[in-house]
Amino acid sequence: MLNGAHILLFSDDAEADRKFFRDVLEWSFVDAGHSWLIFKLPPGEAAVHPSAMDNRPLHHENRMLGASLYLICDDLEGEIKALKEKKVECAPITQENWGSRTAIKLPSGGEIGLYQPKHRTAYDLG
Repeated sequence: MLNGAHILLFSDDAEADRKFFRDVLEWSFVDAGHSWLIFKLPPGEAAVHPSAMDNRPLHHENRMLGASLYLICDDLEGEIKALKEKKVECAPITQENWGSRTAIKLPSGGEIGLYQPKHRTAYDLG
């Protein structure tokens, strides 16, 4: 029986991005040893999008699916304002047919998505 999912985020500065998730987003975590933090995620959902076969990452010689992390919120402008108060930069808001989105700049220079969906969500299904 499956009982969870573990998402790997690859960063050019993992330590700085771990501090961001811990101190800015204030996510709970466990320390797996040697400051290797594993974070409790908000409720989640997954969607499968098509991609080019040659763009999939290798992980331990396995051809893994590529992934992008998007955090979901009910008030995108409010979240952006709260992040700005914590000195976090977000990209301009873009309107899509599926919702309003931005990107959060991480200390490593990488980005994660943040969006307010227009569609039904699956993360709170019973």
